Amino acid sequence: MGTAAAAADVVIPACAAVGIAFALWQWFLVSKVKVSAYAAPGNGHHHGGPVFRMEDDGEDVGIGGDHDEEEEEGAGDRTVAVARCAEIQSAISVGANSFLFTQYKYLAAFTAIFAVVIFLFLGSVHRFSTDSRPCQYTRGRTCKPALANATFSAIAFLLGAATSVVSGYLGMRIATYANARTTLEARRGIGAAFATAFRSGAVMGFLLASLGLLVLYATIKVFGLYYGDDWEGLYESVTGYGLGGSSMALFGRVGGGIYTKAADVGADLVGKVERNIPEDDPRNPAVIADNVGDNVGDIAGMGSDLFGSYAESTCAALFVASISSFGADHDFAAVAYPLLISAAGLLVCLVTTLLATDLFMVKTVRGVAPALKLQLIISTVLMTVAALVVSFAALPANFTMFDFGAVKQVKNWHLFFCVATGLWAGLAIGFTTEYFTSNAYSPVRDVADSCKTGAATNVIFGLALGYKSVIVPVFAIAVSIYVGFTLASIYGIAVAALGMLSTVATGLAIDAYGPISDNAGGIAEMAGMSRRIRQMTDALDAAGNTTAAIGKGFAIGSAALVSLALFGAFVSRAGVADVNVLNPKVFVGLLVGAMLPYWFSAMTMRSVGSAALKMVEEVRRQFAAIPGLMEGRAAPDYARCVRISTDASLREMMPPGALVLLAPLLTGTFFGVRTLAGLLAGALVSGVQIAISASNSGGAWDNAKKYIEAGASDHAKSLGPKGSDAHKAAVIGDTIGDPLKDTSGPSLNILIKLMAVESLVFAPFFAAHGGLIFK
Repeated sequence: MGTAAAAADVVIPACAAVGIAFALWQWFLVSKVKVSAYAAPGNGHHHGGPVFRMEDDGEDVGIGGDHDEEEEEGAGDRTVAVARCAEIQSAISVGANSFLFTQYKYLAAFTAIFAVVIFLFLGSVHRFSTDSRPCQYTRGRTCKPALANATFSAIAFLLGAATSVVSGYLGMRIATYANARTTLEARRGIGAAFATAFRSGAVMGFLLASLGLLVLYATIKVFGLYYGDDWEGLYESVTGYGLGGSSMALFGRVGGGIYTKAADVGADLVGKVERNIPEDDPRNPAVIADNVGDNVGDIAGMGSDLFGSYAESTCAALFVASISSFGADHDFAAVAYPLLISAAGLLVCLVTTLLATDLFMVKTVRGVAPALKLQLIISTVLMTVAALVVSFAALPANFTMFDFGAVKQVKNWHLFFCVATGLWAGLAIGFTTEYFTSNAYSPVRDVADSCKTGAATNVIFGLALGYKSVIVPVFAIAVSIYVGFTLASIYGIAVAALGMLSTVATGLAIDAYGPISDNAGGIAEMAGMSRRIRQMTDALDAAGNTTAAIGKGFAIGSAALVSLALFGAFVSRAGVADVNVLNPKVFVGLLVGAMLPYWFSAMTMRSVGSAALKMVEEVRRQFAAIPGLMEGRAAPDYARCVRISTDASLREMMPPGALVLLAPLLTGTFFGVRTLAGLLAGALVSGVQIAISASNSGGAWDNAKKYIEAGASDHAKSLGPKGSDAHKAAVIGDTIGDPLKDTSGPSLNILIKLMAVESLVFAPFFAAHGGLIFK
């Protein structure tokens, strides 16, 4: 098997390098649309500061293209509009940077403290002994000391946290770099604008997926220099990498979610409902904070979230593989199967991305949504073929997997079916999410219809839609679990989760495209661009809104599978033979675990509410106190609103984060591993349901509002226009849905994953010293 191992050592880093090179190439293509400063005569439209001009290989992009500029009056005004775009982009970028740097300062302190906690807890298992010990799974072999495991787990945790932070930050940088460029490219037509937004999303997707793979591979190789033949200890310590990734994701998601929704709710309630001005009107003081929020919540937060899922599912699969027959036989190609699946996924996503941006370019407004949907279908089909090739090339024909104390006979084609089931379940979840959240279908149109009788009926219809939307995703997850477990025990579930995440580069590209398009529309509105350009950016944004909901569906579905795989690995590591629901210790954990997602949601919803309250008061104060603001003669104080959102989100993200991180630690230490197993199962079962229904209700309310605002059909026109009673009812529904779909819902999938991976990392401690009360 030496040849296969050598091939794996070449293929994994090579695919990661190709992914990074492709991301940099896409960034270079986006950067060709330049926004550069030059000296221009002042005019009445411009409020101080530099004026900007857009260039593209020496020619003004505003001239030419496939449409006439019906509302822009010549080169002078065109330069002013471009100057405004550049200023707004700069303000959004500065706001996002300052928030992330402040957040990362807090997180650096937390990370250092938690790394010490990991070292102390795991080191104390054998009283910080430096003596070798008998291996737990491979009889007759000796493994490295527990102190080494404690040290390397803490280092892996720091590496995972650092990779997660870098991923989120790079995503935010490209998004704030690309938003104004997307607006300005809309002058050339919908195809150019779509390509810019999608390429920018691809930069984030490929950088994140490639970095995650490369750092994890390098970690295994470097740790392996010390561990040598002790693969059991090596892969157990590597699980710290997943814990680091998810810890950062939790704070990124919760902090970013509170930030963006405080600004969004404040801007909507005062601007749209009270003052009857458009969503991204420059007179609204909260408008810059709202656009900053899209980047720190939906880009940096989502990036960290999916990176966490990817890291955890890979770590769970590697750990279970290390205690199987090919772990005992030291067959690296077979153990590295999860990494090879991810490497193949990068190449598949690369081909898929080129189809959208270069081979079959979007030509009409109606072509935007199908182009994004096609990305999902093509990547899934190609990945199925790639998984088949990898399964037969990397795995032996027959092998045995660890099955809770027993041994399970597995064939290589069994694992292909596990990956394929997870992959296609992800697609099913994506399309179900689209059906329930896109205004092209009846569920969202029914919600829009219900606005005719007021906000109360809108809320009732939206809640019902969210609850109903849980059915198909849960069945899809259930099928994946059954197939995975039947064919390859807990390892089958881990690779099913990896299957769902194997096309993560495309998933993230589609996901990041949404906030970039949303920002582009906001910049077009604030810069006073022509109606035609605003219609194009609105079309990009409407498609992006649905893709954001699909991305959240993928994140929740993969979180459920990842959590179950981690749960299985935890039960194995903690030496629990069975988890009996009739055991009172287990049932107590089950009940409390099912309650935790509600407690967590209550905290995050309340945080958004209190932060939004401050924002509403500030926006009202500015409209009342600044003379001429409503008439457009004076500029609002954007910076004050940005500061309110930043302070509120950093203060409010701590309690929910503490709840998630302390629950497994306290349960395992005081009540033991059986109660903790119940806690994890309860949190998984209730968390998945709440997360899906919250995300889809919020997405449906948002798109019902957009459906009425766009007035694209006779039915939509009968409910509008903006400012009508039905529209105001829709805005209220959207405002309720905002914290559900962008704070509570997406954060819940991190809750269930993080509790499971934390339990796995601390399992040796809980097994040795846990259960102080329930002995």
